[in-house]
Amino acid sequence: MMTSNIPIILASSSRFRQQLLHKLGIEFNSLAPQIDESRQPNESIEQMVARLSLSKAQAVSSGHPNAIIIASDQTASLNGKALGKAGNYQAAFDQLKAQSGQCIKFYTGLVVYNPIEKIYLNAMDTTLVTFRQLSDTQIHNYLMAEKPYDCAGSFKSEGLGVCLLERIETLDPNALIGLPLIQLTNLLGQLGINLPITRPAAH
Repeated sequence: MMTSNIPIILASSSRFRQQLLHKLGIEFNSLAPQIDESRQPNESIEQMVARLSLSKAQAVSSGHPNAIIIASDQTASLNGKALGKAGNYQAAFDQLKAQSGQCIKFYTGLVVYNPIEKIYLNAMDTTLVTFRQLSDTQIHNYLMAEKPYDCAGSFKSEGLGVCLLERIETLDPNALIGLPLIQLTNLLGQLGINLPITRPAAH
């Protein structure tokens, strides 16, 4: 059983993941893991996401062995090809153009480090996103409105990006944003952290 004084660290500098974790009402610090995120030869996208999620947790736990570490990695796949963050307008336009009418698969890995037993718990979420047939004007207008250049797939499902989509097939809509909270709640429960946490009433 975990005690409430064990610190929790999110192994990420992503504001999206930080915002998601805040939804669970737990106190945590964020720390960016310094790892090589390049894909290994003959590695599937799902294998890469699982490996990078674990590597992030290991990198942070090595310096904080007495903390609970939460780590995640996500990559989108179009016909087996990894989709990264576009970074700029033209790359995002090209990415959305290629995704028009297509089904994109998002793999979101999750690892939680248990500092008591010194073990890593892991999970994987797979979400399917089907795009509408998009015109160049739709793509341009969307990019001008939301500028999602730091998002895998160049869209934000929680924002205007929903206008580009035909359907989303998922067990957890949070996973598509970057952190599968339902599976995270399950893993934290295995550590004895049962959410939501009740707090003493203020006097």
